[in-house]
Amino acid sequence: MFLRALLVLSLSLSATLAVASPKVLKKVPPEFPAEAARKNVNAGSVRAKLTIANDGKVAEVEIVEAEPKRVFDRAAIEALKEWRFEPAGDKQTHEVKLVFRNEE
Repeated sequence: MFLRALLVLSLSLSATLAVASPKVLKKVPPEFPAEAARKNVNAGSVRAKLTIANDGKVAEVEIVEAEPKRVFDRAAIEALKEWRFEPAGDKQTHEVKLVFRNEE
């Protein structure tokens, strides 16, 4: 009985994970922080979890992973809060990875 319940639970979890990614309508690229350039940091990345409101606006940004830590977080958050997604009717979460490179 327990195994059967576990199987049903795992099948329902996999079905919810198969939801399509929200469609991005507007992307705003982050600015490379001047402070990073002054510190000779020329590249990095930030992985962020977005909470998308039912109207398609980004309601919240949570930094999940950053390399180097805390160098690009603010630039990523500011840019991601300007992104817009196709309204889905329900609140959603979505993860994105931004890669920073100083091309100057």
